[in-house]
Amino acid sequence: MNAGPILVFGEVEDGRAAPVSLELASQARRLSDAVVVLAYGSSTEGVDKAFASAGASAVHLAEHPVADRLIGPFAAAAMASLVGAVSPRAILIGATYTGRDVAGRLAVRARLGVIANVIDLMDKDGRLVALNTIFGATQIVESGFTSSSPGIFLVRPKSFEVAAHEGDVAVSRLEPPTDVQDSARIIESHSETSTGPGLEEAPVVVSGGRGLGDASNFALLTELARLTHGSVGASRAVVDAGWVPYSMQVGQTGKTVKPTVYIACGISGAMQHTVGMKGAKNIIAINRDQDAPIFKLADLGVVGDCLTVLPKVIEEIKARQQQG
Repeated sequence: MNAGPILVFGEVEDGRAAPVSLELASQARRLSDAVVVLAYGSSTEGVDKAFASAGASAVHLAEHPVADRLIGPFAAAAMASLVGAVSPRAILIGATYTGRDVAGRLAVRARLGVIANVIDLMDKDGRLVALNTIFGATQIVESGFTSSSPGIFLVRPKSFEVAAHEGDVAVSRLEPPTDVQDSARIIESHSETSTGPGLEEAPVVVSGGRGLGDASNFALLTELARLTHGSVGASRAVVDAGWVPYSMQVGQTGKTVKPTVYIACGISGAMQHTVGMKGAKNIIAINRDQDAPIFKLADLGVVGDCLTVLPKVIEEIKARQQQG
């Protein structure tokens, strides 16, 4: 394990450590004995324990009263100060709305390079190397930095598992920077209300594509998800067609999911989609085209019309639930 420190930007949402930041801290621990986290938000009380249990060896807590509405400029300035103090071998930031903002500002402020769309990180002969997607997720390439300066890796959520870690952690408070221009603010935000588990946390995800034929047929997916305590996802094609909202999109330009069971209904299996769900433990594909690329990933493939197969699956599940 390389002893060079890795710096992680720790997003804090509603007083809790963001899942992607815990994933990055855990992966950083697999790559280094020294994992430094900057936890930034309007309230950071207690988040040091969450980051420590994920692998952090040092946590710097930084609070700002308007962090929820103006996090990017202040967080980037604080991260830049830590880059100078810690001399990290790499900087890991989650590819969220906030993370992208911080990464861009930090890159300019500290004159550092950025590799985006990272889906894996590994150590190769002492160098940190990333797997990332390019050309609209049609290609996966291996990337790294050749300069001696640390690089910024912008990592997609759900790329890594969080492993429990026990060990000492140094906790300190970092005063928010004062030399920051109040250039942009979030003046309003809206969270969609939904029932059942969130798409990224659901143990079962039922996703639909063009093979469903019509937006109204997503009702079958909703019913199947309800019966399995899951959530409904979608391919980019049907989101672009306006059938379902963007918040349901799984894939390169949507969300990354790692459920226990992923059911792909009428989805061909283009890389743009599969990069967001290939980490599922069990993949079931239903498609009329026996040559659809999705079958190469599937643990179970059903060649057939979703509109014929899904009602029978739903009927069988209901019958079994009534029996026991």
